[in-house]
Amino acid sequence: MDSVQPISDDDLEPIRETTRALCRRFPDAYWRKVDRAREYPTEFVTAMAEAGLLAALIPAEYGGSGLPLRAAAAILAEVHASGANGAACHAQMYTMGTLLRHGSEAQKQKYLPKIASGELRLQAFGVTEPGAGTDTLSIATMAEKRGDTYVVNGQKVWTSRAEHSDLMILLARTAPKGSLPSRTDGLSVFIVDMKAAPKDQMRITPIATMINHATTEIFFDNLEIPADALIGEEHKGFRYILDGMNAERILIAAECIGDCRWFIERATNYAKERKVFGRPIGQNQGIQFPIARNHVELHAARLAVRHAAEMFDRGEPCGPEANMAKMLASEASWRAADTCLQTHGGFGFAEEYDVERKFRETRLYQIAPISTNLILSNVAEKVLGLPRSF
Repeated sequence: MDSVQPISDDDLEPIRETTRALCRRFPDAYWRKVDRAREYPTEFVTAMAEAGLLAALIPAEYGGSGLPLRAAAAILAEVHASGANGAACHAQMYTMGTLLRHGSEAQKQKYLPKIASGELRLQAFGVTEPGAGTDTLSIATMAEKRGDTYVVNGQKVWTSRAEHSDLMILLARTAPKGSLPSRTDGLSVFIVDMKAAPKDQMRITPIATMINHATTEIFFDNLEIPADALIGEEHKGFRYILDGMNAERILIAAECIGDCRWFIERATNYAKERKVFGRPIGQNQGIQFPIARNHVELHAARLAVRHAAEMFDRGEPCGPEANMAKMLASEASWRAADTCLQTHGGFGFAEEYDVERKFRETRLYQIAPISTNLILSNVAEKVLGLPRSF
């Protein structure tokens, strides 16, 4: 993994302020409406693209800003701290990393400038399958080489934003499992033009969920894609997506930091203003202490996310650090969400306060993109040297 120039806190502040100013154009009422209607936040995504924020990680020679991951993390943290949701943005940031680091120059010239300008959306990451879950090496979707094409058959699930993306990074099997010397070989990565795919060869079915995440399952039935859609070397795709997974976990951890800030601010303000029995409820230690604990946990989680992002930007292996940052941030955010809801009492369940929406949204990150138990298993084995548990 290549390193990039570090960025100082002073340099980050204008980026944060730009993001905050943009988010002020999309107040709580906008997100309430989008959530209620289960709509894709087209106006918000377009504004983020036009402001150049979604192209933060794309090098300048391809039309982006060439910023480090820490800057992208700061952008997404501000998005979530404003009460917005960055789910439609973070994939545009991290998914293109596979193309940037492992794609051919021709592929990068073809796609990255249009991704940077917002002309193309690369927001779909086709990895997870019903029969494999997070056991990525057990995926079964096949891409069979036939002359100058690959023919794809199989199924993906939890592929978010597939209906709203022009391009997809697809991980598929190009050799039967166990047929090659290394257990990590046999998977390949492709960049798929989703708009050109015939509907009878690539069928997208929305999955109704408790949050507005635009997630889907995709069925491939003899989908033909050109051979030059292959990214990097055939059979080496699993290695190519690992860096993207680390970036994803760090960016989602940053979103959780933003959520945590939002919950703490809302809970604190409400506790100051709400009076019961003639006094502010925030005068009671039963209200104060949970919010104060949330603040302490936020402080620790924010340091973990910063550390992981800085390791990523230096080009250092950071799998455990990315996992731990995501776990700490998601748990801090979830506990802050619970505190905020409890502080608001019955009003926390009212849509107009937005607590219930954010409560639902931040709960996802206990599970996605990797569950807490799998993070603990990874730390136990890879960091502590304990026997593999599965």
